[in-house]
Amino acid sequence: MENLKEIGALVKLLDDPDQEIYQHVQERLLEYGNEAISELESAWEQSLDTVLHERIENIVHTIQFNNVKEDLNLWYQSGAFDLLQGALIINRYQYPDLDEQAIIFQIEEIKREIWVGLQYEMSSIEKIKLINHIFYNQFGFNGNTKNHHDPQNSYLNQVLESKKGNQISLAIIYATLAQKLDIPVYGVNLPQHFILGYIDESNAEKEYGVLFYINAFNKGAIFGKHDVDQFLRQLNLEPQPGFYSPCSNTEIIRRVIRNLISAYENLGATEKVEELKQLQDILTV
Repeated sequence: MENLKEIGALVKLLDDPDQEIYQHVQERLLEYGNEAISELESAWEQSLDTVLHERIENIVHTIQFNNVKEDLNLWYQSGAFDLLQGALIINRYQYPDLDEQAIIFQIEEIKREIWVGLQYEMSSIEKIKLINHIFYNQFGFNGNTKNHHDPQNSYLNQVLESKKGNQISLAIIYATLAQKLDIPVYGVNLPQHFILGYIDESNAEKEYGVLFYINAFNKGAIFGKHDVDQFLRQLNLEPQPGFYSPCSNTEIIRRVIRNLISAYENLGATEKVEELKQLQDILTV
């Protein structure tokens, strides 16, 4: 209760023309963090002062951005085991007030549809064809070829809503669905294109441990190592194990951030670029 009183008193001082007073008030409110947000939002709604609006928006954004940094750091330091959780943290950067349970529920709904059609005796190819049928035909997901560099392609809530995404966002949803059903599909960090690999668990001798590859951007097209070889030749790149083997969840989220930096650079959104670089730094410590 005492905190709320002090937060309320601080919020009343936010429109003070003295820059030094404003700086002090801002620092104190940032220390309160999430506790201050509802009071700040309430003051924003009750005022028509554009300067006050801007100050409140900046403080709320800073608090929410600090939360994202803390969450991402915790995810990374704890072993980055849950890919979906990592993607949701990045989602929070642009959509801090989003109902994340709604995203999880949508993914569970797709998973349930696939699970109904799964049969024990299915081959690995048959399982992937089933996922492809449900994901692309039934639910209508597709690669966003018309507006490929739109930053919205990297945010899961937008991809689930529009049914369009880039290589990596579609691959994250695809791999999450497969892994929830105990189908061993994992991300492969190919340059200029992100793909998925079906891990051959029965044959550890298999080169790079991958049975075949999947292109989540192209309706789950299945292809082999020789196609990756050919793609690398077109790019004049020397083959490296990392271009063929499954990569870590950290590498996947790092690549999501890289895509966002590139997308916002194209739009000239320098503040967002700087903030995303701070998120990038967290994953390179």
